[in-house]
Amino acid sequence: MTAQMTSTSDRILRLEVLGSRRLSNYFFAAIVSIGGTGFLLAGISSYLHVNLLPFADPTQLYFFPQGMAMTFYGVCGVLLALYLWMTIACDVGGGYNEFNGENGSIRLFRWGFPGKNRKIDIAIKREDVQSVRIDIKEGLSPRRAIYLKLKDRREYPLTRVGQPLGLSEVENQGAQLARFLGVPLEGL
Repeated sequence: MTAQMTSTSDRILRLEVLGSRRLSNYFFAAIVSIGGTGFLLAGISSYLHVNLLPFADPTQLYFFPQGMAMTFYGVCGVLLALYLWMTIACDVGGGYNEFNGENGSIRLFRWGFPGKNRKIDIAIKREDVQSVRIDIKEGLSPRRAIYLKLKDRREYPLTRVGQPLGLSEVENQGAQLARFLGVPLEGL
């Protein structure tokens, strides 16, 4: 869940989930793209003895081992950048949670990687929900998440991956969702 909670009526609650189209992902993809391209051009320049970089002169490097290593790191960087840009373009992890009080249905929808299972669409009946569980872990890598706990012991995460939400935001959203579904709130 994100701070963007939209309610189409008092009987339907729709919560948008932010996927990989975050500012931090754009920043890291741009940095990796620039770095990987620079290393690749430096390695090719040392092999061809033609300066392909306007700010440095890698033609003075020996191709073996320095230019070869730079080419290898450049190829790895460019491939990683392509992966990051593809993840952003496909908005992996983005979607919504929709809780329909009119017909008692819950729909969890997320976008995945391209392929036959790109759409992750889970339909749950309201009577199968046991509780809303909040998971809070502080420390070096904090985790603050909200889960939908079913009677058959399955748990579905409702919050985004990555940046943890604020403590008060998690508590408020969990309480609002538990109140909307008429189930207890666990984990506080």
